[in-house]
Amino acid sequence: MPSLKEHIVAEVERLIEPVLQEIFLELVEVQFRQEAVGWVLRVIIHKQGGTSVDDCARVSREVSHLLDVEDLIPQKYMLEVSSPGLDRPLKTEKDFLRNKGEKVKLTVEADGKHLTQVGIIQDVQDGMLLLEGDAGIMSYPLNGISKARLEIEF
Repeated sequence: MPSLKEHIVAEVERLIEPVLQEIFLELVEVQFRQEAVGWVLRVIIHKQGGTSVDDCARVSREVSHLLDVEDLIPQKYMLEVSSPGLDRPLKTEKDFLRNKGEKVKLTVEADGKHLTQVGIIQDVQDGMLLLEGDAGIMSYPLNGISKARLEIEF
């Protein structure tokens, strides 16, 4: 049985997904957790070409209205809407696909060892990440990647 937190996250995702699709935004993640300031509902969104402050403000208004109508969260909370950020870890297949063509540094666990690889994300197929590096295109199982972040070059 899901906890109240898990239930709230799932319901928020279900409620806001159609709204985001309508305005061409992608839901990256919903978090609901207690922090130093109290309970925080964090909605992380993405838009191809970049997420603007106006996008975040619009989603904040829409989500706030939906949650007021649904009365889903019994306790007092603060709503935050933001974009993933450049240094956010890549965890899911959607994260890797969203960053196709980008340079990534990942740590892979193989035979009890941690191997660090840097390359360009080519694709994700059947749970395998295809990464182009110095040795050509290599494939890594997503469930064997312990850490992955974009390599930001300035």
